[in-house]
Amino acid sequence: MYTEKVEKALRAASTLHRDQVRKGPGNPPYVTHLFAAALIVSQYTSDEDVVVSTILHDTIEDTDYTLEELEEDFGSRIREIVQAVTEPKEIKDWSKRKDRYLKSLKSGPNEALLVAAADKIHNMLSIVRDFTGHEDKFVREFGGSLDERLGQYQNFGNLINSRVKNAIVHEFNTVFMKYKQFLVELETLQKK
Repeated sequence: MYTEKVEKALRAASTLHRDQVRKGPGNPPYVTHLFAAALIVSQYTSDEDVVVSTILHDTIEDTDYTLEELEEDFGSRIREIVQAVTEPKEIKDWSKRKDRYLKSLKSGPNEALLVAAADKIHNMLSIVRDFTGHEDKFVREFGGSLDERLGQYQNFGNLINSRVKNAIVHEFNTVFMKYKQFLVELETLQKK
């Protein structure tokens, strides 16, 4: 999907995230994640605001951009969607931050679940692709307990499977199985 609003979001995300990189081989520019997630979600909806929200889903969490600026630039519906998928910066504990994120998604609009699903699909695909064979690097870069990671993704999976009536759920479930297998293999390697 290409529209003027999508172009505006692409430009905003490119500017706001310009100095950020992703974890993994080569540290690709952060915007590659945002654009990939937007391409994923656009396979499952033609709702322009959902695609734009996907492009902008990390702006509040990872930049100095504010919800007020987001609303002024893109409207109240996009603000509502992005706000629902934004992890609270002020909570430093990983598990507590993820719990609050899930609570926000539960009370947020269904469109936010589409954005979150596309985000998670791309994150899991990137991890499996980039860290298979480099599991030690995954542990160093991401930290945290494998059980906690698996539990949070499972909680998210339970939420979208119960609330979302869209084929993106099937893609999430398929990719989640690959991600779980990656974590099982990683745990086996750690025990050796």
